Amino acid sequence: MGKICLCILVAFLLGYENGIGHEEKPLPHNPLPHPENLPHPPHPEHLPHLPHLPHPGHIPHPEHLPHPENHNEKVAHGHPLSPEKHVKEIDISKKKMRFFQLMKGNTTLRFTNLGAAMTSFMISDSRGNPIDIILGYDTLEEYKNDTSYIGAIVGRVSNRIRNAEFKLGEKVYKLCANDGKNSFHGGPIGFSKVLWRVTSYKTKGRTPYIVFTYHSPDGDQGFPGKLVVSVMYSLIGESDLTVVMKAKNVGDKPSPVSMSQNNYWNLGGQDTGNVLSEEIQIFAENYTPIGPDMLPVGIIYPVHGTLFDFRTPEIIGIRIAQLPTGYDINYALNAPPNGKKMRLAARVSDSRSGLRMDLFTNAPGMQFYTANHFNNMKGKAGLIYQPAAGLCLNTQHFPDFVNQPTFPQSIIHPGETYRHHVIFKFSYH
Repeated sequence: MGKICLCILVAFLLGYENGIGHEEKPLPHNPLPHPENLPHPPHPEHLPHLPHLPHPGHIPHPEHLPHPENHNEKVAHGHPLSPEKHVKEIDISKKKMRFFQLMKGNTTLRFTNLGAAMTSFMISDSRGNPIDIILGYDTLEEYKNDTSYIGAIVGRVSNRIRNAEFKLGEKVYKLCANDGKNSFHGGPIGFSKVLWRVTSYKTKGRTPYIVFTYHSPDGDQGFPGKLVVSVMYSLIGESDLTVVMKAKNVGDKPSPVSMSQNNYWNLGGQDTGNVLSEEIQIFAENYTPIGPDMLPVGIIYPVHGTLFDFRTPEIIGIRIAQLPTGYDINYALNAPPNGKKMRLAARVSDSRSGLRMDLFTNAPGMQFYTANHFNNMKGKAGLIYQPAAGLCLNTQHFPDFVNQPTFPQSIIHPGETYRHHVIFKFSYH
């Protein structure tokens, strides 16, 4: 292919603070151009002005959560929870894949250090029955062979980059292609395919958490710049989840960064079939239309009058048959309330379990995807996953933003730190 890609699996044992540093920068967010100033796309109507959507209750900012190093309870550093007896460890490049666990009340989360992936989210439904609300696999071997990025952290840049290349300054960077001629979710050996190091971990207590760290070298999958990357998963409140993704540029070259967490959710339980009966509301007045190649055509356009309008709650299955394969589209999320950094991005409810999930983020975009490519895919407990077995709500910068100057940009310069926060808040309805 004429492209030489440095694909190295390396991880250094770095403390959370030491690895990330103190000079931090929020996710860049450029104002979106007004739709009237963009080329007219093939959808007829313009979006009318809408009243501001209400904010559902107080959400703690991730910066105000207890920090691992300041917590009074005993913390285990770098000592993973022993895997269950039936789980076999797999040696990859002389390092071990393992399962880890966080527990609080009736909620139990499980992870693997391959891709810093979440593998299970056990929570009580409205009747008190335990259910697992994310798709996944039973064994480490299956995660090793996964091609769907299930539960993983994806990056260095999530979603697609056209022709696996971009220009930064005067230099054109060629990336490793893994989606036809495009780069997808960081390339063939992106963040989802490497072993992360656990640098801080507390399995129980008031705020259980785990921190995964990875060192991404200059040239990793073709991307410039040396990064120290971390993701911190924390359980707060009764059963709410926070995810904080960071990437410190410790090299001498700027780099695009847009990480994302790729859970496939089914709030009825991963063993209940599909999500077509679930109700979703997406707090976005605009989206980024795509062409046949699944890449944005370069405009930001109102959802009004399209199949992608979920400004009011709608059952997912009502209109999905009108799409060729299902939902797979990026939304330009509404701006957060005045003075706030976190915005309400989506709300999902399931009548079977009585669960409701509110998703908050500081990212400008979110990909709504209904597992369209699943076809007799073997999942947990011998289940066979089909299309719409779960849904993804990937908060992110817009697909192909590096080649679209009108999209919000996320270029992290030497000494700067990318920061991406997500909160999943659960309740009953």
